[in-house]
Amino acid sequence: MNWTQKEIHLSPKPRGFHLVTRQILEQLPELKEYRIGIAHIFICHTSASLTLNENADPDVRVDFESHFNKYVPENAPYYVHTLEGSDDMPAHIKASLLGSSVSIPIKDGAFNVGIWQGIYLCEHRNSGGSRKIIVTINGERD
Repeated sequence: MNWTQKEIHLSPKPRGFHLVTRQILEQLPELKEYRIGIAHIFICHTSASLTLNENADPDVRVDFESHFNKYVPENAPYYVHTLEGSDDMPAHIKASLLGSSVSIPIKDGAFNVGIWQGIYLCEHRNSGGSRKIIVTINGERD
């Protein structure tokens, strides 16, 4: 088995759910070397998350944002952690609900996902800034 680990950066995005599959692949040419394996993609932040979902209809991403804003509202009277703004504590909760990583199978140098699946950066802050991602690949190279 062969291992590769790489730190990549995602450009700043506004609050919401953003397809970042292409941005990840552009910074991960090593993926093409793997015949079979697993890519573990981890975000190094507590107020943003990653998930795998619909990559075709942008309405899905809008609905995700609407649902999570209703499910985890800002300015809840019971929040104690409020020093970093009204979007901060909800961002931490949303990040925990969605998770900090996804694992994706690799086949013939590409992510082996469904035709309608893409990796989302779930940006839960109004101004989250650039996001650091660690990609760890384990598998068999050609």
